[in-house]
Amino acid sequence: MNKIIKSVIFMAGVLASVSAFSADYPTKNIRLIVPFGAGGGTDSVARAIANSAKDILGTSISVMNRTGGSGAVGMSYGAQQRGDGYTLTVVTREIASLPQMGLMQNDVNDFKLIRMINLDPAVVLVNKDSPFNNINDLITEAKAHPGEVKFASTAAPNFYLMALEKNQGIKLNAIPYNGSSEAIPSVLGGHTAVTMVTPGEAISQLRSGQLKALGVMSKKRISYIPNVPTLIEQGVNVTTGTWRGIAAPKSTPDKIIKTLGKAFDQAMASDNFKHFMTKGAMTIHNMNAVEFTQFVKDDTKSLSTLIQ
Repeated sequence: MNKIIKSVIFMAGVLASVSAFSADYPTKNIRLIVPFGAGGGTDSVARAIANSAKDILGTSISVMNRTGGSGAVGMSYGAQQRGDGYTLTVVTREIASLPQMGLMQNDVNDFKLIRMINLDPAVVLVNKDSPFNNINDLITEAKAHPGEVKFASTAAPNFYLMALEKNQGIKLNAIPYNGSSEAIPSVLGGHTAVTMVTPGEAISQLRSGQLKALGVMSKKRISYIPNVPTLIEQGVNVTTGTWRGIAAPKSTPDKIIKTLGKAFDQAMASDNFKHFMTKGAMTIHNMNAVEFTQFVKDDTKSLSTLIQ
């Protein structure tokens, strides 16, 4: 009986300390895990939102790049940290795909999603000197030489590529790279023929003419690259893209999640963050915790059709 009483008293003390802890949050620096390499689109968005949110929260937010496994290493690492609000993780579409393929130890259920930050379509890119001038040039070559066209893949598997391959009955030679910061130089250097990234990840190379776009994988043309036709306009009915958001380990108290959510809302609405995203040709797409959680569930289902 004494053991039971002691256990009850202990748990009450733990709950009281957690409540007090949550009320004072944050009292120290926050770490933000980025599961892709420095210099890529995910890293850039993470650093920008961290910079905008730090003054709102009253503490610094340091970015830690933990790469590998097409995002699996970093996201699993983040999921396994203490739920105290001091280690957050940038989650990307790979959290909806990799677990279904047995390529990631943790899944979205190991997180509490806080906010979606960014949502963008993919764009098909080649070197400025490439013989491919539109998406059908690429498809024709891939059909004539199955498995030979070298594709710089920002993740493995790459669902942008899988969507095109399944729709057109083609096969490219996917070579894995750790995000767009490695894939884009591969195409620029002629090591691979084509890649697919979000517009913001390659906007400087597009504007300078180093890369040319064969098509954007959205339903309508986008304002950042208005002269680039959609794949749909070219007779290829494929739309796909990626998203990025912020999450915390599932054991994180709801009070902390709410505090962080409000802070990221303000950060996304700040002039500095909006200017950064506009300059980088990236779209702010704020979803609250409930909306974001449902969105990921729906996207997980849609990706399962490509995985099967």
